[in-house]
This record gives sequence, C-alpha cells and structure tokens, in this order.
Amino acid sequence: MMSDGTRNIFGGDWTREKLQMLEDYLSAYTTIMKEQPFRFGYIDAFAGTGYIREEPGPDEETLFPVVEEEERQFLEGSVRTALEVEPPFNAYVFIEQDQEVYEELLKVRADYPEKDIRCFNEDTNDLLLELCRERNWDNHRAVAFLDPFGMQVKWDTVEAIAETEAIDLWILFPLGIGANRLLTRDGNIPDDWRRRLTEVFGTEEWEDRFYERRETFFGKAKEKVVGLKGIGEFYEERLEDVFADVAPNSRALYNSHGNPMYLLCFAAANPKGAPTAVRIAQHILEP
Repeated sequence: MMSDGTRNIFGGDWTREKLQMLEDYLSAYTTIMKEQPFRFGYIDAFAGTGYIREEPGPDEETLFPVVEEEERQFLEGSVRTALEVEPPFNAYVFIEQDQEVYEELLKVRADYPEKDIRCFNEDTNDLLLELCRERNWDNHRAVAFLDPFGMQVKWDTVEAIAETEAIDLWILFPLGIGANRLLTRDGNIPDDWRRRLTEVFGTEEWEDRFYERRETFFGKAKEKVVGLKGIGEFYEERLEDVFADVAPNSRALYNSHGNPMYLLCFAAANPKGAPTAVRIAQHILEP
C-alpha cells in the first residue's frame, strides 16, 4: 500500500491489525534469516494500493460496493512496513499494475536509496508465476504478501509459490468482500463469477462443497449450504494441499460493522523451515 496519502487507501482497525501482524512476522523472519546462508527477500504483490483497479464487467458493477470512509483512511502501508523492518531484507520486490499508483511507488523507492528495491508495473499473477518458476530458489528465500482488493489472486499463482519450497506466504483471502458475494443462494451464478471462483480456488469442487440439490414443490433446486466459516475452511484445505504447512488459526478481519472482509492466512513452502515459520505465525495470528 502506498503511504503518501494521495490515493483512496483502505484503512481502519482491520488494516492496522493486518499490518501489525505482518510487521511482527517480518521482524522475526529477518532476525532468523540473517544467521542463515541464504539471500532473502520480501515480495509485495499489490504494493501500490492493495488492489488492482479493474473495469467492472456487466455483472460486477455492484460486486464490491464496500469502500467505506473508514477504509479510505491514510496509514503507513505494507511497503513502508517492510522497508522499515530491522534487520532488513536483502532485496524487495514490489508489484503494482496501476500506472499512476506505480509512479507513486517509485517515489517511495527513492526514499530508501540504500536498499535493493525492484518495482514492477506488471500483472501480479503473470509476474509471480515467472518469478517463482524461473528463479533458482536453492539459495534464496522470501516472504510474499498478497493483499488483493477482491478476487485477483489466481490459484495457479498460489500453487507456484508453494512449488518453490522457499517462500512463506501471507495472503488475504477475500472471504466476505469477494467469494461470499459471488456465491448466490440459489446457485444461479453468472459465468464470469463462476470462472473467478474456479480461478481463486483452483478447482470446480467448490460447487459440490457449497451447494446441495434439494427437493422442492417445483422439483429439484440448488441451495447454498455453507457460510463464511465453511468457505474459509475450504480455502485453508486448498492451501494445505500444496504447502508444506499452514497455520491452523487463520484470522478473520472485520470492518467497523462487524462484517468479515478477509481471512488472513499463512502458509510455509519450505519443508525444513515450515515448523518454525508456522509456529511463529500461529502465535501472531492468535486474537
């Protein structure tokens, strides 16, 4: 997230909460890694604003109408949070697709001339896939923070992070702000929404998990049989399928009205380091 105050930036207690947890983990991570024989970096995949601005499709114009005044407050965001952590990372990768916001991100980079900061004005999923699959991770480690506004993070990207066996992942799964909004009660889901759900979960199994066919007066009909808890559990199970270990206590983040917006999840890709990483994350995620 940018911290210059010139954009509409999501804020409020839930943002402070996630940034504090991120800061706590990054500080513990760099303290441990400075004694290890690896180069280690930080990857912020939605660095500029925490979300990608997209032109809504015909079925999406009211999909994410949740930008409250509370969520426009200015804060120090994840970019500066990571840059201020001591001991520092060896390198920082910030990705922002929006050109205007990217230019503001470059100004933040200029404030830290002593640090190895690499900024990319590219699609997050495409760049992360390239980074994960083309780099030799034998001598490298990283923490990735994925903080999308909605349903932008594709499962292929998450899976590629796991396959590195080198990256610790913090990801905000769009529980109430995204997935639950797309899951209509009667199962009549527009094709574009259905595609997004499959891209995010990485499987079409979500439909059998979230819906049942029941007899009604008019015959068989589909009915949604899962709530927010069940949706979050399914995503956690998907993470467990590909990562070495996953913190069992993902934290739901609520807005001022008590509505769950995101589920903050932690997953560790490296089999050797996963027990320590998950133990630290699990402690941080405790309410």
